[in-house]
Amino acid sequence: MIPIADENPTIRTPWVTVGILASMFACWIFLQGGGVTERDLAASVCNLGLVPGELTGRADAGISVPISERWACVVDRDPINLWTPLTSMFLHGSWGHILGNALFFWVFGNNVEDVMGRGRFVAFYLLCGLAAAAAHIVVDAASPIPTVGASGAVSGVMGAYLMLFPKVRVRMLFWFVIFIKVIPIPAWLVLVWWFATQLLSGIPDIVSPNPELAGGVAFWAHVGGFVAGVVLVKAFENPRLVQRRRMALAAWGVPSG
Repeated sequence: MIPIADENPTIRTPWVTVGILASMFACWIFLQGGGVTERDLAASVCNLGLVPGELTGRADAGISVPISERWACVVDRDPINLWTPLTSMFLHGSWGHILGNALFFWVFGNNVEDVMGRGRFVAFYLLCGLAAAAAHIVVDAASPIPTVGASGAVSGVMGAYLMLFPKVRVRMLFWFVIFIKVIPIPAWLVLVWWFATQLLSGIPDIVSPNPELAGGVAFWAHVGGFVAGVVLVKAFENPRLVQRRRMALAAWGVPSG
């Protein structure tokens, strides 16, 4: 089940959404080698990915964590580690990883930008990403495993979308073997279901006594980012743009969500 579009037009060109997407793909292609060069990918993940144990000091320096058959990350005390909650937001681990995040961000991000404005949306996106990183660190404080991806920040955008446009229909792609169908579903149902799956999937990370046994997906980063989006959206919403959008959509005969 994948969101491919929403029935929710924008009235302003979403330049920030486009810019963030461009930044993500630029980092993936030029910094991480587009996944073609394993060494470049490993170096970016190890050096710029978020390692909770490095930030908390609970992972011993020198611990080696294999991330592929040939490469491993080594826990260190490099000053750049302090910036990894930010740098990790723009890195990914595979083409599937970045394309999935990009799709979710495009479907939900342009409308959130539409009611916040460009400057506020940048700040909101980064704050949600940092909140997601904080949630991941709290849950896996001793983990020596690097984490990368925009999904925490994108989760915050999804939380904001839930609060702003709960009744808007999202076109979801369903497939089962050879059965493929696009079905419009209310955004609140899509997003509440998604959040519930992340919450339930993250429970093993709480009960696992060994951080190295945790799964490869940072579910609590998704949860933390989503909650941050729900909490912060009203503080970043621009009333002038909300009214302008409502009037434009009414003139077009389109419900405002």
